[in-house]
Amino acid sequence: MDVLDGWALGQHTEPTAPVPTHPTYRKGTGPGVVVVAEIPGITSEVVAFAEEVVGAGFTVVLPHLFGEVPSPSGAGAAVRTLAKVCVNREFNKLRVGETSPVATWLRSLARSLHAELGGPGVGALGMCFTGGFALAMMVDDAVAAPVLAQPSLPFAIGRARAADLNLSPADLDVVRRRAAAGCQVLGVRYADDPAVGTRFETLTSEIGDAFVRVELRGRKHSTLTAHRQQVAVDRVLEFLRDRLL
Repeated sequence: MDVLDGWALGQHTEPTAPVPTHPTYRKGTGPGVVVVAEIPGITSEVVAFAEEVVGAGFTVVLPHLFGEVPSPSGAGAAVRTLAKVCVNREFNKLRVGETSPVATWLRSLARSLHAELGGPGVGALGMCFTGGFALAMMVDDAVAAPVLAQPSLPFAIGRARAADLNLSPADLDVVRRRAAAGCQVLGVRYADDPAVGTRFETLTSEIGDAFVRVELRGRKHSTLTAHRQQVAVDRVLEFLRDRLL
């Protein structure tokens, strides 16, 4: 059985984005949540987490930005996908103070979902390579519940990149304003995960108590999938309920 059985295949187009159209997979009812997969892509673990969000009363959309569908797990698949995304102009991998261009498409997807489903807004959740994209999506008022799971871009090579939020100065200003107005940001990581760098400290410095930190003990990485801990999943679902229901 395909792990995506029961998920409706669609697509979303934003003409101003570097790549205007990407496929999407959708399931559920209730307020919208955009779940952006980590490297290597939409794996069975990513789908299993997304199913938990559906079960909690949400409409989940999984954008297909890279990798196979469904993607195999493991180091080999991760290396193959990473080799492709490293030359993809949609993603800012190394530069500091810049928003990844794919944010334009993701914000448009969130606006479309909110316009269709209504409510206070939609959730946006990114993982690892895409973790910071949820923060970039928060620049749009349609996003009311941004969740950053082990955000890892730009790659944490050197102090500046390790602390960088993958946002332009203008986008960071909007994040600050929205946080000051009451939009909280949830961050989940393993406390000793080197891929996250010092971004959690940067977020606390930039938006203070609006940044809600969930830090698990250890040096593992994928908090909601391969190295899943129920306490992290439960906290994410609680945050989405509080902000969207």
